[in-house]
Parts: sequence; structure tokens; C-alpha cells
Amino acid sequence: MTLSTFMYIPILLAFILTIWAQFRVKGTFNKWSEVPVQSGLTGYEAARRMLDANGLHDVPIEPVRGALTDHYDPIARVVRLSEPVYYENSISAVSVACHEVGHAIQHQQSYSMLVLRHRMFPFVNFASGVAPFLLLAGFIFDFMNLVGIGIIFFSAAVAFQVVTLPVEFNASNRARDIMVSEGFITNDEERGVAKVLNAAALTYVAAALLSLLELLRYILIFVNNRD
Repeated sequence: MTLSTFMYIPILLAFILTIWAQFRVKGTFNKWSEVPVQSGLTGYEAARRMLDANGLHDVPIEPVRGALTDHYDPIARVVRLSEPVYYENSISAVSVACHEVGHAIQHQQSYSMLVLRHRMFPFVNFASGVAPFLLLAGFIFDFMNLVGIGIIFFSAAVAFQVVTLPVEFNASNRARDIMVSEGFITNDEERGVAKVLNAAALTYVAAALLSLLELLRYILIFVNNRD
């Protein structure tokens, strides 16, 4: 078994972890969607209060269709919450809503990793689209220089995923601190909030790990062929 072939094993394990993480986040969200917060706040109400408490009165909140489609749009400066999160008053809804507001606060305060992520995005958006074609063409035609360029472009996409990790963890930490201090949740409800946010974070960790291992495999193939 060659070294590059051996690398398929951890990549397969990382892929399984990614699939499991996606099922876990859905399962955890659904579980805690059945548990209402004692404050009675909906996801929208918690997000609105959190925004206002941080001087972000001009940042609107919009409902969007779908499940787990929640996000903060830094260009339009708007928090978008999926309909279950927007309208419901569960631990899951409030947790996800406040996490997205955490990104709005990062934007307001020019959180360094978020700023870096935004600056990387234009190139990464281009590189992630081009890299697969460069790698495929390089391997098909046995043109290692093309593979090398593809690896560089793919590396940018991997770096973007790695930078995303502290952005997501920081947003969750901000959300949890404010949810407690503002009385959105009780101390007893922190466990449920942690379960929801940690499950969501695991999906980013698994995706980054899978991409890193895939990058390492490409590098090993490239080095072996150069030798």
C-alpha cells in the first residue's frame, strides 16, 4: 500500500465524521426545539434584544425559508433566521438566533479573524471553483505543474475553512455569555444551549479536517510524482 493510498483511510474516517456531525446537529436541534426557554422569548425576540443591547439597532432581522439556513449577511448587514428559529421560543431557536447575532457583533467590533475571513473570500471564492479542474486536468494529463497550481488554489480554500473555526467558536461564546447576562436563559438551560452550539461547531471542525486531509493527500501524490 502506497503512502498516498494509505491516506484514504483517515479521509474516509473524516468523511464519516462529517456525515455523523450533520446528523448530530439536526438531531440535537430537533431535540432542544421541543424544550421552551423559561423566558418565553422567540428566536427573533432574543436576537432583537441582543442586537439592541450592543447598539446594533439598525441591523434588521429577516425570516428565511428552510431548516438551519440561519446566517448573518455582512454585506447587507442583516441577520437572517430560518422560520423555525425566527418564530419559536425553544432553546434551539434562541441559541441559533443569538449565535448569528454574535457574528453581527464581531462585524461591529472588527473581530480580527472575521476581518481576515472577509478579505480572503473573493480569492477563495475563485480558487475553490478553479482548483478541482486544475487538479483533475493535471492528474489526467500527468502534468504535475498544473497539479501544483491546483494544490495552491485548494490550499486557499482549506485556509478559509480553518479561519472559519475561531469565527464560529467566538460567535458561540459571545452568544452564551450575553444570553445568560441578559436573562434570555437560566443557568439550568445553559446545558441545552451548549449542546446545540457545540453540535453546530462540530460540523465546521469535521469539514475543515476532511479538507486538510484531502490537501495532504494531494501534496503527497504531487511529491511522489515529482520524485
